[in-house]
Amino acid sequence: MLEELGARAQQYRVGLNRTQAELATDAGVSQRTIERFEAGNSVQLDKLLRILRAMKLTENLDHLIPETSIRPIQLAGARAETRKRSYKKRDALPATSGWVWGDRK
Repeated sequence: MLEELGARAQQYRVGLNRTQAELATDAGVSQRTIERFEAGNSVQLDKLLRILRAMKLTENLDHLIPETSIRPIQLAGARAETRKRSYKKRDALPATSGWVWGDRK
C-alpha cells in the first residue's frame, strides 16, 4: 500500500510540474521526507498531511474516514420517551366466549 500511495503521489506531483524540492518547501518538510514517501517508505502522519495539503489533496481525506451523521430515525428516537418495562402481547378474547356472570357449571 505504501508503495502504491508513494507512486501515485509522485505521478500527481509530476503532473503538477513540481520538483521534490518545491513540494518539500511548500509542505514544510525535508526533501528527504518527500523522497521516502514517494519511494513507498513510511512517513509521520503530520508530515503526510502537510504533503497532501501542499498538493491540495486534503479534501480527499473525507473519503478515507467518512464523517458519521445522525440518521433521522436516531433523532426521532432521542425525542421519544424511553420504555421502562416490557409488555407481552395478550391473546384476544373471543367475541362470544359463552361465559356470563353468575354462570356456573
